[in-house]
Amino acid sequence: MPSHLPKSFSRPFLKVFHILEAVLLVAITLATLFAMLAEFMHVFTEGRVQLTDILLMFIYLEVLAMVQQFVMNGKIPVRYPIYIAMMAIARYITLGMKELDAVPVVWLSVAAFILAAATLLIRVGHHYWPYVDSKTNKPDE
Repeated sequence: MPSHLPKSFSRPFLKVFHILEAVLLVAITLATLFAMLAEFMHVFTEGRVQLTDILLMFIYLEVLAMVQQFVMNGKIPVRYPIYIAMMAIARYITLGMKELDAVPVVWLSVAAFILAAATLLIRVGHHYWPYVDSKTNKPDE
């Protein structure tokens, strides 16, 4: 839907948003890389790699993949945040396995399963009913 704002207002406004967007993407990337480096240093000083460390690194990797998708396509597929949420749940269960009772573990597992099912439905739906680009009238990649 086109904007009803005057172009003299919307152009500078959009330019500010594009600059802010670029600055925030760089900040997110640098913060993620710093956190990854800190995690690698933690693993190096501990002298061993645990499952929680690997899951945390996968979360960082998914954040970087989200930034890459946004830079390349201008949008983020909804499945990337879902992947991050599933990894966070798996890491939470792994970290608190000894302290958690059975009921919270079951509910967290159900939540992870629902997220996985949602991802599957999104992927299947996108395969059978792809988005159509309104400008070219072709399926959006």
